[in-house]
Amino acid sequence: MKTLNIRTQTKDQMIDITDEVRRAVVRENVTDGICLIYVPHTTAGVTINENADPDVQRDMLAALERTVPSKADYRHAEGNAAAHVKASLMGASATVIVSGGRLVLGTWQAIFLCEFDGPRTRQCVITTLAAAGG
Repeated sequence: MKTLNIRTQTKDQMIDITDEVRRAVVRENVTDGICLIYVPHTTAGVTINENADPDVQRDMLAALERTVPSKADYRHAEGNAAAHVKASLMGASATVIVSGGRLVLGTWQAIFLCEFDGPRTRQCVITTLAAAGG
């Protein structure tokens, strides 16, 4: 198991963590199995999406803001209710297949930590499970 500490820079942000996840898989020496990426926060999430065009990340964040506006009639006293909703929509984990010692991701896919209540330091826990014989 590997824990990444990631410092986010803005209130809403998507950070590509694919290379760090790849390095964790290599360190675990798993040939075939799965890799679980988990974010232990209620106002951050993790997702897999395109990494080739940065406009995709901007569009995702804009769509989430339109769907769950930061300023609305929320009752949560802390003022970050929208961040909780966005984090739930994205999810707290992602699972990626490992085959031949490599993450099975599509050509344009990357793994993103999604910040909705930054800036702050976030943790991302990465663990692998080897397939029988893998």
